Amino acid sequence: MKKNILGIFILLVAIFVVTAMINPKFLNAYNMQNLIKWSSLYAIMSLGVAFVIITGGIDLSIGSVVGLVSVVLSICLKLEGMDPWSAIGITLILSLGIGLVHGLLITKAKVQPFVVTLCGLLVYRSLGRWLTDNQSIGPIPLEGDPGYVNIEQIYGLDFIFSGKIAIGSFNLPTPALFLLVLALAAAVFLRRTIWGRYLFALGNNEEGTRYSGIDTDRMKIIAYVLCSLFAGIAGILFAFELDSVQPAQTGEFYELYAIAAAVLGGCSLRGGEGSVLGVVIAAAVIRLIYNSINMVGISTHLEFGILGLVILLGVIGDEYLKKRVSQKQSLSKT
Repeated sequence: MKKNILGIFILLVAIFVVTAMINPKFLNAYNMQNLIKWSSLYAIMSLGVAFVIITGGIDLSIGSVVGLVSVVLSICLKLEGMDPWSAIGITLILSLGIGLVHGLLITKAKVQPFVVTLCGLLVYRSLGRWLTDNQSIGPIPLEGDPGYVNIEQIYGLDFIFSGKIAIGSFNLPTPALFLLVLALAAAVFLRRTIWGRYLFALGNNEEGTRYSGIDTDRMKIIAYVLCSLFAGIAGILFAFELDSVQPAQTGEFYELYAIAAAVLGGCSLRGGEGSVLGVVIAAAVIRLIYNSINMVGISTHLEFGILGLVILLGVIGDEYLKKRVSQKQSLSKT
């Protein structure tokens, strides 16, 4: 295990142990199930943005994509004659399309990723509010809605995306299974395929990568498409988990959590570095901090401040370790 991953893992264990000692209710099955569920949802978004950060880019639109996908899915499930699986397909295609547009604007129109995705953040949030007239909407149709004829199928989807699987006396939330599959796929893609190696090379030295014959534009487009796809999957999971999607609030600030988890998990904003395991652990740390604040009785008004300090200290510690390793390598060569 790399030192930066080991460090974030030790932080996770430390917060977990301290919280359990202060409040024994922290360890009850209900709280653990919720912790695993929300950590998984955050981690899926964070894995998506990790692809982009590894290339040296950024995506500020993730939260708005989550919100828009949740809204579109809920609308589709209420349409007469709309097959629920077709609704899932439409939302995933929407997610892929958003990523493709981002990638093309960045590579072909030469617009900075910050500007493209910031505009996306505003546009997708506005679209979600416009489509619903800024009213709450849920994926489960009410009796009398046109989509109510598919209610049994929709309840089946509800179980798949937000159900629980009994493992002995513990109920494992299904989002954890989605995270497991997506994390394994991301790890294989980044570490076992030529495209993954290209992404790391692109983040380390874009000009050198281009001169070596690699189509850097295509690799950037792939990174943004994957990022939006993961955000879309998270949006589907959130829609069924929340039951009622609020266009102005669902997904709000999620891009900051995802970026924070990616950076805390070892992804350098300069590009060229990243670890799937580190990102998953960091996402769990972020969710654990929120849970611990409630469990130990700290004012929720301080949660953003505490989270910010933990992330800052984690990044500073990571940079310190990297500097020490670099110094030791330099001394060993002399």
